[in-house]
Amino acid sequence: MIKWIAAVLGFMFYGFRGAILGFILGSILDSLFTSSKDNFSFFKEEERVTPGDFELHLLSLSAIVIRADGNVSQREMDYVRTYFVQSYGKDRANAIFRTFNEVVNKREMNAARIAQFLAQRTQYAARLQIVHFLFSIANADGHVSAAEASKIEEIARYLRLGMKDFGSIKAMFFKTTDNAYKILEIDKSATDAEVKKAFRTMAKKYHPDRIQHMDEAYIKGAEEKFRRVQEAYEQIQKERGF
Repeated sequence: MIKWIAAVLGFMFYGFRGAILGFILGSILDSLFTSSKDNFSFFKEEERVTPGDFELHLLSLSAIVIRADGNVSQREMDYVRTYFVQSYGKDRANAIFRTFNEVVNKREMNAARIAQFLAQRTQYAARLQIVHFLFSIANADGHVSAAEASKIEEIARYLRLGMKDFGSIKAMFFKTTDNAYKILEIDKSATDAEVKKAFRTMAKKYHPDRIQHMDEAYIKGAEEKFRRVQEAYEQIQKERGF
């Protein structure tokens, strides 16, 4: 729309050449406006996923992770149910679970199909939250097993997450000597200036304000990641004394 307005204004003041120049500049503004709008949208404009489909697909991924190590943990199942009740209310959560049970009985859950469906219809920030949620489920019984971590990594690839972003989230659930650096997506050899820059970048990426339009449970997940980023930075500050 902007490009046509600019073309008309250009023609009025500078004739045919002004119309062409106005159309070109307007096209650039149209593109920038569309890009900015998409960056703040949870669901992609061109191919939205309905809330019902999103809930069922998220629940399906949850079930896949719970089953990953062959041990269906009651604490992990309770974590998922609590999440859905807190997010959608008891009545709606129960309806979601009933529909989910009907779907599961009719077909096998396929991680690739489910994650690729979501990857095509959700923004990157939302997919980061999905992976963090899946790790939280796996960690509900006290630890994330190797099989669970491997399955979540597989899902993250289907969700088209960068492996540095995946590694950062994973590091929040594993205690290692360099996990603070992994959370900030840098190496231990990074300079103090690089550490500070990485912290600013990660704090911006995981700031809860970026997903205020999402469910409360997702916002809490973002707040937790934001806190872990701050803790990682403070740990490195303490170690290096800057």
